[in-house]
Amino acid sequence: MTKAATHPSRLIVLTGGGTAGHVTPHVSLIPKLKANGYDIHYIGTQSGIERGMIATIPGVVYHAVQSGKLRRYFSIQNFTDPFRVIWGAFQSIRLMRKLRPDVCFSKGGFVSVPVVFGAWLCHVPAVCHESDLTPGLANRICARFARRVATTFPECAEALGPKAVMTGTPLRPEIFTGSRASGLALAGFTGAKPVLLMTGGSLGAQSINQCLRKILPSLLPHMDVLHLCGKGNLDPSLENTPGYCQKEFLLAELPDALAAADIVLSRAGSNTLCELVALQKPMLLIPYPKGASRGDQIQNAWSYERQGLAQVLPQENMTPSSLQEALMHLLKTKDSLLAALREYPARDGTQAVLVLIEEVQKKR
Repeated sequence: MTKAATHPSRLIVLTGGGTAGHVTPHVSLIPKLKANGYDIHYIGTQSGIERGMIATIPGVVYHAVQSGKLRRYFSIQNFTDPFRVIWGAFQSIRLMRKLRPDVCFSKGGFVSVPVVFGAWLCHVPAVCHESDLTPGLANRICARFARRVATTFPECAEALGPKAVMTGTPLRPEIFTGSRASGLALAGFTGAKPVLLMTGGSLGAQSINQCLRKILPSLLPHMDVLHLCGKGNLDPSLENTPGYCQKEFLLAELPDALAAADIVLSRAGSNTLCELVALQKPMLLIPYPKGASRGDQIQNAWSYERQGLAQVLPQENMTPSSLQEALMHLLKTKDSLLAALREYPARDGTQAVLVLIEEVQKKR
């Protein structure tokens, strides 16, 4: 075996976690990085969502480090988590010295802080990516130690200064491969009525689930409803309801479900929004309220509404009556939204992010 085959010429460390949104862009990048000759290592937490999504991907070596959440509110864990972050930084430094990567790419989340700091201390150039309109605390910290910061929104690039560049978000290529016929067959729909797809992520969105189910008798004469309600959230009393199909979540079949959807009801996570815009899906967004998050979904949602790409119903204003009215309005006005979506320069940021990684790695 040749030396090149035994020791790949380039090695990249990926990091990010805490939510699926901090991991799915990595899933999009990994095949391209492999094709570009990178040996890929991933640094995440022992039990975070990133381990389940990444550790089983062939050709990716997973390493676990300690991490703590950096909170802006009082919690007893605020007294212990800084020590976890410090210990995670020591673990990351040790890994960086052992692996000697050419470059590090971070998608954010609190696990990224010790990793990016460790890369900086070991003179490994890092690229960060921020999906939201405003950068989160972890990425604000990481940006200080990164060479470049990629963003989805131009407002975010402006806020982060000269290091930042708008690239768009890396999108999963499989979302563009869906079949409407397969999606209709999956749900048992004929296609005679428009299809509403409601998605709240793998854990679902409980308040929206409950509200949507209350208004099904009023909606189903006008539309079929494919409801992705989240793990453990099926309602047995609604099984076999004509025009209604509930699934906990979809993996391989999700592109087909998206292809079948005429309108979408969704939260407002940036990665989901980028995919829906790229697929040109008229959408009603109900972002997580301020108390349940740092408010990034609210900012994302209103930005898309200002651009004419979506309609927004704040959760604090959501009632069965207001949700029904908003969905019927979405159905009636979907053609105008569709026209704006078709004109919007939706960007799959995969190639732009790869170019940035190559640029930083070559200037090492």
